[in-house]
Amino acid sequence: MAPRLKVFEWSDGFHRFTVAASSRPKALAAWGVQQDIFASGLAREVPEAEDAEAARARPGEVIERGLAVDVGEVGPRRERVRARKRPTAAQKRRVEELAGRLQALETSYAESAEGLRQETARLEARAADEKARFEKARTRLIGDLSEAREKL
Repeated sequence: MAPRLKVFEWSDGFHRFTVAASSRPKALAAWGVQQDIFASGLAREVPEAEDAEAARARPGEVIERGLAVDVGEVGPRRERVRARKRPTAAQKRRVEELAGRLQALETSYAESAEGLRQETARLEARAADEKARFEKARTRLIGDLSEAREKL
């Protein structure tokens, strides 16, 4: 007596694979699948499947049917508009405090930078005076050295 055939199918989302076999392990073997996809719910027995007659006509042979995938209208995604909450009094005070601290910091830096510019100008003037004094003394010493060498 021939074994009673059952129809099994599973889908990868793009294709539906249907096979007529006597048991689940034989269906898995026909699909070439090592894992028990019946346990995870991917495969199931379907006696009245769309391809059941074709599968029963060719037992053990996989019937593959492409599935139409309707992705709908593709276009730019609209962003969800969320209602903005109004700031609390504490948040407003915090912003005002931080803005005041930032302004004070910027003022302090500007004053410090101006003081450094003035100090740099004084140091540059002092360096110029020192260089002029050095050049004058050097010139005088070179002249005295030349006179002393001439007398040798």
